[in-house]
Amino acid sequence: MSLNYPILADIDEDYADYLLQLNQDDENIRFVAIMNIADEEQTELLAWLQHAVLHDSASKVRELAATRLEGWEDATSLHTLAQALSDPHENVRTAAAQSLSEIKHAESADHLATYLQHQNDFVIASILRAIRELRAEPLFETILEHVQHRNALVRKEAVSTLCWLQKQEGLATLAHIAQHDVDTEIRRTATGGLAAIQVSTPKILSALHSSLTAEAWQLRVEAALTIGKLKVLDLEQPLLQQLDDPYWQVRIAVARSLGLLKSKAAIAKLQENFQHDISNLRKEVAIALGEIGGESAQHVLLQHAEDPDPEVRKSIRIGLALIQEKQYVS
Repeated sequence: MSLNYPILADIDEDYADYLLQLNQDDENIRFVAIMNIADEEQTELLAWLQHAVLHDSASKVRELAATRLEGWEDATSLHTLAQALSDPHENVRTAAAQSLSEIKHAESADHLATYLQHQNDFVIASILRAIRELRAEPLFETILEHVQHRNALVRKEAVSTLCWLQKQEGLATLAHIAQHDVDTEIRRTATGGLAAIQVSTPKILSALHSSLTAEAWQLRVEAALTIGKLKVLDLEQPLLQQLDDPYWQVRIAVARSLGLLKSKAAIAKLQENFQHDISNLRKEVAIALGEIGGESAQHVLLQHAEDPDPEVRKSIRIGLALIQEKQYVS
């Protein structure tokens, strides 16, 4: 890679020395120059940062420039960072991907859309991550294509981006992925994404039940939480069974969702979990009983009001207050 930093027309004379520094053979001098140029935060100096990302011979200078382009969303900067995703050095590629992930303006997705057809999987995955929170609905079909990509990294970012779109047209695809993808993390992402739209179809119920009983405990956690967010009463019984899950992390998610479902049938099982060693689980049980309400739940909470953990006792008081509030309202 060459130097040949360009002469910029009509810039303040105070910046003239930067050009001399940028064309020095010593990469450390160029590194400091790029740092100082970035600190100026002047649009008229952007061309030097952009040139550094793509043309400086030192990877550490290209990395710095890519990092300092974060926050600039003009078309040239966006395309510069997108091209840097193919840099031969990983540190530069990673810096460019990170800067792109911070874009905020919806119109930036239009500039980056063409890179979703790139031959490099890292480029595609990075662009998907960059546009994820922009909710680029015009790119829905392209995103949908990538959820079946051969590369798990691309699939994961495509599924996450599809979740952010929150389009009902994508729910059937998410349900299929949540149940059938070979990658556990991708299944977990899709399972969580099913909560974005308050709809429960047979396919969604099947996917959630499958995830709730999956081998990976992280997937069971996600399914339990999603069931609660959707208030899927059809899965109350499978959810109840998971209060015996060997992983306390799963039981916490299950207790939380049973509380949201106001599951009277869960009271006895929740009481059993007051004997668990993990205080965070006992805290969640207390809140769940408060959400469920009624005399039985209140009785259980009073039985355990002297729990040895002060945080659990606090949660029990909160649970009792929730029950009293419901009684007052009624």
